[in-house]
Amino acid sequence: MALIRFDHLTKRYGPVHAVDDLSVSVEPGKITGFLGANGAGKSSTLRMLVGLTEPTSGTATIDGRPYRALPNPTRSVGTMTDSAVFHPRRSGRDALRVLGTMCGAADRRADELLEIVGLADAGRRKVGGYSTGMRQRLGLAAALLADPATLVLDEPANGLDPAGVLWLRRLLRGLADQGRTVLVSSHILAELEHTVDDVILIDHGRLIAHGPMSDLLTRRRAATLEELFFDLIADGACS
Repeated sequence: MALIRFDHLTKRYGPVHAVDDLSVSVEPGKITGFLGANGAGKSSTLRMLVGLTEPTSGTATIDGRPYRALPNPTRSVGTMTDSAVFHPRRSGRDALRVLGTMCGAADRRADELLEIVGLADAGRRKVGGYSTGMRQRLGLAAALLADPATLVLDEPANGLDPAGVLWLRRLLRGLADQGRTVLVSSHILAELEHTVDDVILIDHGRLIAHGPMSDLLTRRRAATLEELFFDLIADGACS
């Protein structure tokens, strides 16, 4: 399975450093939580990883290659960066089938995934009538279309109700247990505490901490991920 690697990754927008010399790895077989406040640089980092934004300098690689240099990137990497990409007049089933043609997935894969993400009964409804949580589930189905070894998910729990969050947690755990590389960006710290194995924390585009969540909690004598987060951010602001 693939290793994700950021090596001195930097993105500047004029005088603003959205991502500042970020070097860190994401290992397969684990769920890695990518944490940071709004504006910390998480989305910019993920967009560079999946080829949507060019770095100012440095590299973001999957299995040693930039996303665009992968032999078949849409089959190798499942991405979820924006659940609003689906045409509102298409049914959920048709939306998945259209995307499936791009990555070589058979039409039946759309039906399989609608069942997996709990949208089997809504598959023929137009996406424009979906709730936010339903669009999130459809976005996850799209990320899984080609059965990829690597998953890059930006805020996948947005809009999910408590049952949906529990379902997502179990889904991600199952995927990681299969040896896949799972990178999840989120600001819902209470949920991530029950989901992730490793933590990457950035602030103002800079790496603040990286390691197994349990080790970081012990080292910082933090009772919760939320306490750890604010403790590390405070230290980073003072350094």
